[in-house]
Amino acid sequence: MRLGVLDVGSNTVHLLVVDAHRGAHPTPMHSEKTVLRLAEQITKNNHLSKQGAQALVEAIENAKAAAARLGCEELMAFATSAVREADNSSDVLRKVADETGVELTVLSGVDEARLTFLAVRRWFGWSAGQLLVLDIGGGSLEVAMGIDEEPALAESLPLGAGRITRTRFAHDPPTRSELVSTSAWLEDQLAPLAKRVAKLGVPDRVVATSKTFRSLARLTGAAPSAAGPRVRRTLSQTALRQLIAFISRMEAADIAELEGVSASRAHQLAGGALVAQAAMRALSLEELEICPWALREGVILRRLDHSNGDEATVRRGRTTGDSNRLDLGELDQAR
Repeated sequence: MRLGVLDVGSNTVHLLVVDAHRGAHPTPMHSEKTVLRLAEQITKNNHLSKQGAQALVEAIENAKAAAARLGCEELMAFATSAVREADNSSDVLRKVADETGVELTVLSGVDEARLTFLAVRRWFGWSAGQLLVLDIGGGSLEVAMGIDEEPALAESLPLGAGRITRTRFAHDPPTRSELVSTSAWLEDQLAPLAKRVAKLGVPDRVVATSKTFRSLARLTGAAPSAAGPRVRRTLSQTALRQLIAFISRMEAADIAELEGVSASRAHQLAGGALVAQAAMRALSLEELEICPWALREGVILRRLDHSNGDEATVRRGRTTGDSNRLDLGELDQAR
């Protein structure tokens, strides 16, 4: 069957369409993004602005129409940190539902970590042993670790690439003092997490997901996306240190010209690189392996897991024209 996943993040509204059924590899059929930078639309009183909310409605309406046009039998829609942290999130969710018919599920940071971990576990399989998974988003850093499909540790910290850029850097490019102070601050923020991770032992495999890590790996010599998802890609601490010395001196407009960097995220790449470096140092990681699956795939896999294998059950009577709230109640049951 054909499923649509709509991911409302800090930077983009991303529609991913896949052909999938329980027990099978989800096959991507279509992907499209709308750049909104919702995190930058948060006002001083911590509300998503009226302009931001209206832009979100329009982006979701367009994505819903695209999903219907592409034959999606269900559209699963969720939002992460930008919507989650806005004080008027309930009003925004109501506006989206009233005007588009799409009911956004707001994921907690812990659920982001858990679903991403599930995707990585399925990608690498049981032979990967104890996995340690890192994911840098626009608003938060997710870390999960464990030997099963449900991680023993799943945490989310407000250390996303966009958040660091907005709150720690006043200049483009950032000054040396901003870089030094931010690195020291990140070290302090990550120290308690490092202790909790250490209690679980040494991971058998360390994996990073999502756009920030993929861009950093590409800029340090990893294969381009055209080489396909199954090519092994890595990011080493040594290569990352050299990259930071290079991009931290560049303006965002120049970073956007680099291969593997999207224009919508170029302004926050230096901030994301500092988070990646701080996390690798705190967790004593010399190298990360890049996984092509992340949160969206985790949402798909969890959804399919809770069907009985036939399409009627997966749909539960819902289509892209009906109310389509993503039901993640099983996450609470698994805790």
